[in-house]
Amino acid sequence: IINPPKRSITDENQSNSSSFAQHPKKVHLPINTMAFFQRYSKIAFAPIGAVSSSIFVSRYSCGTTNQKVNQLATQRLNAFANTHFSASTKPTFNGRGVNCSSTFPLIQNQTRFKSSISKDASEVASQNTAKKSGGFLEWYERHLNARPVTTKAITGSILWGVGDFVAQVVPTFFQDESGSDGAVQKKEFKYDFPRTGRAVFFGFAIHAPLSHLHFNFLEWMTVKGGFTGLHIPVFKTFMEQFVYWSWFSNSLYHGAMGAMQGMNMTQIYDRIADVLWDTQVAQWTFWIPVQLLNFQFVPVRHQLNVVLLTSIAWTALLSAWYPPEEKSDEEDKKVDKA
Repeated sequence: IINPPKRSITDENQSNSSSFAQHPKKVHLPINTMAFFQRYSKIAFAPIGAVSSSIFVSRYSCGTTNQKVNQLATQRLNAFANTHFSASTKPTFNGRGVNCSSTFPLIQNQTRFKSSISKDASEVASQNTAKKSGGFLEWYERHLNARPVTTKAITGSILWGVGDFVAQVVPTFFQDESGSDGAVQKKEFKYDFPRTGRAVFFGFAIHAPLSHLHFNFLEWMTVKGGFTGLHIPVFKTFMEQFVYWSWFSNSLYHGAMGAMQGMNMTQIYDRIADVLWDTQVAQWTFWIPVQLLNFQFVPVRHQLNVVLLTSIAWTALLSAWYPPEEKSDEEDKKVDKA
C-alpha cells in the first residue's frame, strides 16, 4: 500500500472550492473540519488532563519528595513541643504522626472531662434519689419552687384554719363562771365551724396570694433602692408596718370577715373604724421585732410561712390575754335586728 502524498490546507481549500464550483447543488463538508475538531478538542480537554495529571502526581509522586516534607514537618512539630510542653508531658512526633506512648495533655483533659461528666451524672442521680426518698421539707420545697402561689395558698388556708381553732379553743381554758352556790363552773363550749371556714377561705383566696405579691414587691423595691446589709430588714419593716401593708391587710381582714358574716357596707366601715387603730398598735408591738428577724434571715419564698406560723402563737396570746366578752341576750337581739 502506497501512502498518498500529504496535501496542505491551502490545497484542500482550493480543491474544495473548485469542486463546489463544478457541483453547486451538492454540499460537501470540507476536509479541514476534522482538523478543526481535533485541534479544539485538545484545547478543551487540556484542563481536565492537567487536573488528572496533578492528582496522579501528587498521589504517586516520588518517595524522596514525601520524605523531605515529612522530615520538615517532624522538625517543626518537635520544635513546637519543646517550646510549649514539659519533659514529662512532651509528645514525640515521627513521620507517621504522634507517638501515643507519651502522655499527651489533650488526652488527659478529655479523660478528666469524661470523668467529671460521670461524676456530675452520679451526683444528679443521687440527688434525684434523695428527692424521691426525702422528707416533708424537701417535698414542700419542690412544690414551692414549681407552683409558689398555689402552694402558699394551700399553706395559708391550713394555717389560718389552725389559727382560728386556737383562737376559739384557748379562751375556754381561762373563762370560768361561778354558779349560784359560789362554785366555779366551766362554761359550755360550742365550736364555731362557719367561723373557721371563713378563716380558711380568707387565707386561701385572699391573704396568701396578696402576701406573695407583697413580699416580692418588697424585694423588688429593696433591689431597686440598692439597700444592703442591715438596711434591708429596716427598710422592708418600715414599708410594711408604717407605709402601706399593715393598714391594708388589717382593713381587708375586718372587711372580708364582716362581708362573709352578712354585714352591709355601713356596718363594715364602722367595724374597721372601731378596731383598726387598736389592731395597728398591737401589731407594731409584736410584729416589728418579728419582721426584722424575718427579713434578715429568712429567704423571700419562706417569709409568708414565718408570718403564718407566728400568727398562731400571736392569736393564742391575744385570746389568752383578751378573751372575748360575752354579750347579753338583749345585745344579741339588737345585733340580730341590725
